[in-house]
Amino acid sequence: MKGNVPIFRAIALDLAQRIINSEFEEGSKISGRTLLAGHYNVSPETIRKAISLLKDEHVVDVSQGKEVTILSVEQAYNFIEHYKSSESVYSLRQEIEILLREKQELDGKIEAVLTEIINYSDRLRNLTPYNPVEIGINADAHIVGQTIAELRLWQHTGATVMAIRRGTEIIISPGPNAVIEPYDKIVVVGETGIYQRTSEYFNRTKEKISVRVSE
Repeated sequence: MKGNVPIFRAIALDLAQRIINSEFEEGSKISGRTLLAGHYNVSPETIRKAISLLKDEHVVDVSQGKEVTILSVEQAYNFIEHYKSSESVYSLRQEIEILLREKQELDGKIEAVLTEIINYSDRLRNLTPYNPVEIGINADAHIVGQTIAELRLWQHTGATVMAIRRGTEIIISPGPNAVIEPYDKIVVVGETGIYQRTSEYFNRTKEKISVRVSE
């Protein structure tokens, strides 16, 4: 039997479906537990449980002589529909439990990122009066495609790169081989006036540099 359905319940469901399919007519009698046990290849006790379940739902009746009488096709249908409804609720509960676990994992990751950001912000505050600033990089900026080392930022502006914010990703203390991409936001520190000097240097276009070189 499939899933986690107990064998006796699966047999009860199968018998109910056979009643609905008119394999067993209302008022007819079906084999005793021993024959049914042979048909389903289970013990008589398992059959007893299945028949008892159908009896509780008024699908069948059992005489003192253990003879099973079919009582109602409608009740057989209701029994199956009730089971489907219960299975649906169970599946929804499982999905909710999975979603809750995923939410807890996501909350944990968000909390970790927030903690990292808070710690990073604290480190930046401790750098004052070096004035940490964030500078957005245009798509046509000449530094796009260059590494941190190739920028020679300190020589050109007196600034030091502390981090790169790329979408939702924060790269803290990027190494010299980190490559600048379009629309990166670069956090730098330096003395007063560092934002203007660094922003102008970062966002020079390749065309302007070419013109300056030709002059």
